[in-house]
Amino acid sequence: MKLLEFGLILFGVLLNAAAQLLLKAGVRNIGHFDFTPSNIGPIGYALATNWPILGGLSCYVVSVVVWILALSRVEVSIAYPMLSIGYVVNAGLAWWLFGEMVTVQRLVGIGIIILGVVVVARSSS
Repeated sequence: MKLLEFGLILFGVLLNAAAQLLLKAGVRNIGHFDFTPSNIGPIGYALATNWPILGGLSCYVVSVVVWILALSRVEVSIAYPMLSIGYVVNAGLAWWLFGEMVTVQRLVGIGIIILGVVVVARSSS
């Protein structure tokens, strides 16, 4: 895989990870909620006017454009597994930003994901 191709995939993955983290920050601002007929309007408004939520959705839009560019250059069987890098990024940043637990079992899983990404990336050479 060429550097430009990997860069596009990585940029798309990082945008996707940023989107997830922004959505999480947004719902943390709002708090736990249930969608019921009586609160769909208020919750919908709270979500639609929440800057982190809007930022996360914007990251998704840009990531789709970047992903389309990447897919025009890389086989989907190579590109799609690279999305797993996002799991690693999100686990680390969720721990750092939100204090979420990262147990030994999760770290082992993350290590397996990293190994899988390396194997897939090397298969494209």
